[in-house]
Amino acid sequence: MARYKPYDVKQVTLIPVSFPDQILPGSFEYALNEIVDEHIDLGPFEARYQNDETGCLAYDPAILLKIVLFGYYKGLVSSRRLAEACERNIQFKALTADTRAHFTTIADFVATMDQEIAGVFRDVLIYADALGLIGKETFAIDGCKLPSNASKEWSGTHDELKNKQQKYEAAAKKIVARHRGRDAKEKLSPMAEQDNKKLVTYKRKMEKIKSFLKSNSKNIGPSGNERKSNITDPQSAKMSTGHGVIQGYNETTETKQMTIFIGRSEGSEKSPIEKMRRKFDTLFGRFIYNKRIAIVEPVFGNLKNKGMDRFTLRGKHKVNTQWQLFSLVHNLEKIAHMGAA
Repeated sequence: MARYKPYDVKQVTLIPVSFPDQILPGSFEYALNEIVDEHIDLGPFEARYQNDETGCLAYDPAILLKIVLFGYYKGLVSSRRLAEACERNIQFKALTADTRAHFTTIADFVATMDQEIAGVFRDVLIYADALGLIGKETFAIDGCKLPSNASKEWSGTHDELKNKQQKYEAAAKKIVARHRGRDAKEKLSPMAEQDNKKLVTYKRKMEKIKSFLKSNSKNIGPSGNERKSNITDPQSAKMSTGHGVIQGYNETTETKQMTIFIGRSEGSEKSPIEKMRRKFDTLFGRFIYNKRIAIVEPVFGNLKNKGMDRFTLRGKHKVNTQWQLFSLVHNLEKIAHMGAA
């Protein structure tokens, strides 16, 4: 009979790990580590902390920034998943010196950095320019519609929301009427328990709509008509996309590896819009405009392929912060690949 070397799958072993060896030159994490440590001014983050003499020690903003940007690059947008990665993933450990921030710390950092994110974004562009990655020939601007952290169920005009509230009230009254028609034994039945759960849900939804209508005025558009509001995220909007109607935001970006639109004077047009239309009607104008397909549209595809295809925050300021973080990931990846070359 054959004999085999013994093994034990339940055994424990200690493996020596060198954190610097986990960050390989030419990789995204290598570029991220260098840029955050050497090329981004993190001074503005100092104002967030008041623990010079007393108070708990804070996490270094450089560490938190690395966690968020590397996590987004890996498709981890949830703060809980980012916190878990810091405990389990060796690359996260290497980038953060084995820092294990709580998910609430990560979430708060992202949600409150709307003042500092502009400086971080600027410093990355300055470094990209120093590497010669900005062509300074054509700027291409395009928009992208992404779902927000809000449900379409809670969208509507004030009248539509009032009608929804009345429907919940009518449904709740029917449940109460059924309860009154039962004896004590029937109230303990599974059907009665299910009705009780529905009643609690309807009351919660009614209170949610009532509170919103009381504290928010009608959303009137430029045409004077009322636009639909959303209770969960009032600043988001319903919008049509190629994949149906979403509740979200329309974000605009400028890819940072190109530059200024080159055009020629077309005379004395009455408005910038008319001037642009006439410019597009020329052969040269169409040639320049068609570059947008290869310049800016791939940015959106790259972000969505990495899992950055929806916002997890609510409100324009927080959503704008998260969008700039998404865009930072794209720019850092360009530096990592093109800069290395």
